Amino acid sequence: MTKKEKIIIAAILIALGAAFRLLPHLWNFAPIAGAALFAGAYLGRRYAIVVPVAAMLLGDLFLGFYEWPLLITVYGCFILTGLIGTLIKKKSAANVVLASLAGSFLFFLATNWAVWQFSPWYAKTFEGLMASYAAALPFFRNTLLGDLFYAGVFFGAYEAVKVLAAKAKLAFLPVKNS
Repeated sequence: MTKKEKIIIAAILIALGAAFRLLPHLWNFAPIAGAALFAGAYLGRRYAIVVPVAAMLLGDLFLGFYEWPLLITVYGCFILTGLIGTLIKKKSAANVVLASLAGSFLFFLATNWAVWQFSPWYAKTFEGLMASYAAALPFFRNTLLGDLFYAGVFFGAYEAVKVLAAKAKLAFLPVKNS
């Protein structure tokens, strides 16, 4: 893939990520983790970081920023999810699902730990931490579903386009007359 193609794909992922955060949607059912995973797997380490951060920043310009410790944790989780994408060498459905699940669990564990640690809502005890995780379970379901859905869409669409492009290229090859 050329640098120009990578930049175009990254711009599309950033635009989609930001736009879908601004449109009405279920809590935590958003394309950022799927875009980060895709960027890591297909575009490389630099894009694994730039794509989710740029999409989040663009969305947060409209939605508003929030407490810095939580913001840094959320952004950090998406960066790590992008870096998980760089570990996907064979782009199989199983590998994409496993990487997506890893990103979802990372996000759940880290962000709810940060809510427990940095907010006044929960006692700073083990019971408080468990209460934070328990309260977040409905959001976790949406995170899992959203991450799997968008990773499937991004990876699936790209692979489908590659197959269609290869077929179109073959259709235009000259036929040799014997």
